[in-house]
Amino acid sequence: MNYRGRFAPSPTGALHFGSLVAALAGWLDARAAGGRWLLRIDDLDTPRNRPGAVDAIRRTLERLGLVWDGEIRVQSREIGAYRAALDALIAAGHAYPCACTRTEVAAASTHAGIEGPAYPGTCRGGLPSGRSTRAWRVRVDDHAIAFDDRIRGRIEQHLESDIGDFVVHRADGIFAYQLAVVVDDAAQGITDVVRGADLLDSTPRQIWLQRLLGLPVPSYAHLPLALNAQRQKLSKQTFAPAIDLHHDDAAVPWLRRALAFLGQALPPIDAGRDGALAFAIDHWSIARVPTADSIVEG
Repeated sequence: MNYRGRFAPSPTGALHFGSLVAALAGWLDARAAGGRWLLRIDDLDTPRNRPGAVDAIRRTLERLGLVWDGEIRVQSREIGAYRAALDALIAAGHAYPCACTRTEVAAASTHAGIEGPAYPGTCRGGLPSGRSTRAWRVRVDDHAIAFDDRIRGRIEQHLESDIGDFVVHRADGIFAYQLAVVVDDAAQGITDVVRGADLLDSTPRQIWLQRLLGLPVPSYAHLPLALNAQRQKLSKQTFAPAIDLHHDDAAVPWLRRALAFLGQALPPIDAGRDGALAFAIDHWSIARVPTADSIVEG
């Protein structure tokens, strides 16, 4: 199968250095394999979206020379596909309605999972008397989900103890990331996912959904996260500065900085943008990417 990768930013603001690392690594991995690199806009979480962010993201990628292939997939236009996937899970008995609030889950949980209190299964056998549906959850079992990450090596997780039955349709009516990303990757024929290590713990849930829905499982590679001097993940919430490309020569320093973070060989400073990218493709090695969870940048 031909390589098909993707970059899937949320339109919550301009791209910052952490976004650049993910975009560049995915683009290089695809181009070095002679494959395609697709762009997807993850805009389902509508309260976080910012006007003009999509255009800003596109302009920044174009100025960096990270041009995508084909049409852009926008999640908010694919609600019917997510609904169909949820309906399939319900029809097969894999998903059930849940009335629990987060406070109730925390109070009833018997142990801590990797992202907070593990769901105790309160509604697994049916909604409690007098309660109505808030969300939909997917059933998990006690078998381990394992996969070989191209950067991190063998990863294994027990969904039952580490997560519990997890939400695929939220109480606010928004389809959960875990379901949407699985549907999107299958629809776009994605073979290889290169993304930040903050999503490493989500991967077993996505593999579980892929199995339940009969969808192909991509190859995964999780990059170290870029941290600021306070050891916070670079993000809009931590006021990470936007990538500044106000003049024609600005792309190369940003590209060299991201390549250094990824442990790659650096192109000559005077190579020019296209020359730097050509050099980076020729010298790309995912084996040189650091295996750390995170790195303080700068």
